[in-house]
Amino acid sequence: MHYETITYEDREGVAVITLNRPDVMNALNTQMRAEITHAVETAGRTARVVVMTGTGRAFCSGQDLGDGGSAATLNLERTLRDEYIPMLMAIIECPVPVIAAVNGTAAGAGANLALVCDITIAAESATFIQAFSRIGLIPDAGGTWVLPRTIGLQKAMGAALFADRITARQADEWGMIWQAVPDAEFETHWQSRAAQLAQGPTAAFKRVKAAMQASFGNSLAAQLVLEGQLQGECGRTRDFKEGVLAFQEKRMARFEGR
Repeated sequence: MHYETITYEDREGVAVITLNRPDVMNALNTQMRAEITHAVETAGRTARVVVMTGTGRAFCSGQDLGDGGSAATLNLERTLRDEYIPMLMAIIECPVPVIAAVNGTAAGAGANLALVCDITIAAESATFIQAFSRIGLIPDAGGTWVLPRTIGLQKAMGAALFADRITARQADEWGMIWQAVPDAEFETHWQSRAAQLAQGPTAAFKRVKAAMQASFGNSLAAQLVLEGQLQGECGRTRDFKEGVLAFQEKRMARFEGR
């Protein structure tokens, strides 16, 4: 696919997907959603970690309200079913870690696009806004699932009903995101963290994602069984053998991702 609304770079195993509609604060339109879906699926086959970030002063301002006609003709249910769900599931099901590097405003579906990623790192100047109620909508793009599980029901309700700006520092303190870092260090920091994951045991990371996602629907007993199964699979990888050997030899492991 030829990308027009995003850019895609492969940096030594790190696939960097940059939302690139800065004139509309990287708002999501039909084309961008299709391109993100394709890029994430491609990265899952070729890279060892994916990073999603934005161009300009925003990460993503959410749905492009000028895309798809007027409010009277916009079919939100169809758009969510046919365009948002494939994009979000590509991220959730991606076999390698997905980092959201939130460089600026993340609003509406843009906020939840960031929060559905495996790790969210934000510049301290970034903000998260569940802006939906401002236009008479509910949080979508996974917001009603992610928020109660990360920050609890009270804060999730407050974020959805009041639509207040949540600073990156607040989001960090609440457990909504992994980390807020000073703006001056932001790009260097996420690049370093992405490189760390790209050099890690990719097969184990895939199973970490599977186990964590399954835990919400499993009993403790079922989760223990799943852990045993996935750990057994990890134990048969070359990376496990290399990790043990590196530990015994007191050196850094050289993981191949297999």
